[in-house]
Order: sequence, then structure tokens, then C-alpha cells
Amino acid sequence: MEEQQKFKSGYVAILGRPNVGKSTLLNNFLGTKVAIVTDKPQTTRHRIVGVKHMKEGQIVFLDTPGIHKEKFELNRYMNEIAFGVVPDADVILFLIDARAGLTEADRKILEKIGEEKRKDSVVMVVINKIDGVPKEELLPLIDEIHKSFPFVSEIVPISATRGTNLDRLLDLIIKYLPEGPKYYEDHMITDMPLEQFVAEIIREKIMLLTRDEVPHATTVQVISIKPGDRNPDMLVIDADIIVERDSQKAIIIGKGGQKLKKIGILAREELEQLLGKKIYLRLWVKVKEDWRNRAEQLRGLGYTL
Repeated sequence: MEEQQKFKSGYVAILGRPNVGKSTLLNNFLGTKVAIVTDKPQTTRHRIVGVKHMKEGQIVFLDTPGIHKEKFELNRYMNEIAFGVVPDADVILFLIDARAGLTEADRKILEKIGEEKRKDSVVMVVINKIDGVPKEELLPLIDEIHKSFPFVSEIVPISATRGTNLDRLLDLIIKYLPEGPKYYEDHMITDMPLEQFVAEIIREKIMLLTRDEVPHATTVQVISIKPGDRNPDMLVIDADIIVERDSQKAIIIGKGGQKLKKIGILAREELEQLLGKKIYLRLWVKVKEDWRNRAEQLRGLGYTL
């Protein structure tokens, strides 16, 4: 009689420098949008949980902010969030950009992961964006990683946007996960509160429509989410867009309020699609000077470890 396959479960941390494709990989694995994605660095600011339900197991992904130099208190918070998941992870996926190769920053991060991980956890280096480099350039890179970091168990080249080799990566993750229970019910894809999810979608639109320092000096705080008075199936959402200076406020509002209106339209349309409800979205822009560098302000805006 054939032995019944054991159910596996565990935590899989996704780490790497900014813009290596961590959130794109998570969304692709889940088949739905949980983490916001832009081409700007430091898009992800919080740890994002995404749950992959499979017949053979349950994978709890932990998407993290890109690890970068600490210019503000906010940057320190983001790096702490990223490294904070390492001791809890059964499997650690460290993403690098195939086009950049193994940078000095990558080396330092990998060394720290090696020092802080549990003895029984598994580290895989995931070489993303392989569609951007010739295949013959990958072999020396793989060889370099193997020689420099003997604690790395697997090296997997992928393209997160095209889905290349993701099935193999998923099979390897399941292979290394321990036997365990279901941590989340079958209907749960994330444990993110609705307020945070809404704030992230609004912030994504700001990042897409603004440039220079403005996207990084901006955060979003959802004030309330209520059913509509006349239509209980509608959600009425009030949110504040927080910036550091009056000049940034003017940029986000735009001439005649057009930029703010566009941010609102794009956010509302995507939220309606993702939540399956009609949305009435009201946005205000407020100035909180130097909020990125003030611990008390950061805590008040939801940046807590």
C-alpha cells in the first residue's frame, strides 16, 4: 500500500536589495496581487505575508523591504523588518538581479543571512531577470556563488515577470519545508489588514505618478472604511496622504487638483477590481515635517516592528 504523502508547511522569507523583483515573485506565486510593485526602489516598506495553498503543503511567504543604506529612521526600520524574518524562516530566498551579478552589497547581505539564520534553515539564491542576460553569463555567476557561500543549498535562475522556472523553484521550496500543520485557513491569502492594503494601493499610484524625492517622502494613512449610507455594498474610504513639505503637497495635488484626482481614480479602479465592491474614495494631503526621521511619527503612521 502506497504511503500517504506528508503535509508540509513553513515560512519562506524573500530578501534582497531594492528592485530585484521580490514583490513581483510573491504576486506571481500567489496568482493575485498582495504586494505593490513599481520600478522605484523602496516600494515595499512592511513585511508582507502571502499564503500559497497546495495539495502537498502550505507555504507562508514573507516579503520584505529591499535592504539598502540607512539615510532616515524609516530606512533603519525597513532594514530591521527585512533581517528580522531571517531567524524565523525555514527557507530563505535571496534574490539578486542577473543583470547586476553578485554585487558587493549582495555579498554583505548574504554573509549576514549566513550568520543570523537558524542551523536547520535552507538558503537559496534566486537569480532573477535572467531574460535580460545571455545564458552563458549565468554559469560563471552560479559558480561564483557556490564557491563564495557554501551554506547556499540551491541556486535557481528565474524570470519572475515571465514565470520562467517558477515551478522548479516552488518544487524545491516544498522539498525543503518540514512537515507541519496548516497555519492559515484555505481562504486566506494574506493576513494584511484591509486598511494597510488600501493604503498600499494608494501609495503605489503616488509612486507611479510622481518622481524624484516625492514618492519616498510620502506615506498613506487610512482614516476610516465604512459601508455607504445609501448603498451598504459600497465602501466609503477616507485616507490622508502624508508628505514632509508644502512643495511636495503642491506636487501631489497638481494644477487644479488634477494629479490628486488621477491618483484617486487609479486607486479606486484597482481597489474595486481587487475587492469586488464599489468604492467611494476621499483623499486629503497633509504635511508632517520630517516624518521619516521621527520615531514617534513613524509609530503613529503604522511603522512598528
